[in-house]
Amino acid sequence: MTDTSSITDSPFAPLGVLEEQVVVAVLRTRGEAYGMQARREIERVTGRELSIGAVYATLDRLEAKGLLTSSRVVDDSSSRRLFAVTPEGARALADTRAMRERLWHGVNVRELLALARA
Repeated sequence: MTDTSSITDSPFAPLGVLEEQVVVAVLRTRGEAYGMQARREIERVTGRELSIGAVYATLDRLEAKGLLTSSRVVDDSSSRRLFAVTPEGARALADTRAMRERLWHGVNVRELLALARA
């Protein structure tokens, strides 16, 4: 039996599915991590349609938890919030991924797909 006392170092892991997708989108869009860019990245990669309100609510929640930071950027008379992942956010994301990998370990994907076709 595995000792689960040290499964996660982050009090915020595991992240919820949308939280995980938003943090990954912020990482993937790097210097362009505005709310709309994060939304577009999630939709492009997952095919999942999201309301911008859901994305901003998640960004705000992650920032309140200390997993993201934001700064106001003004350019050509527009003002947007640029998001970045904090060290705590990186830990929560890494721990969430590790937990999901442990959970999936031993699941035969071919058998799963065969079951899905049945």
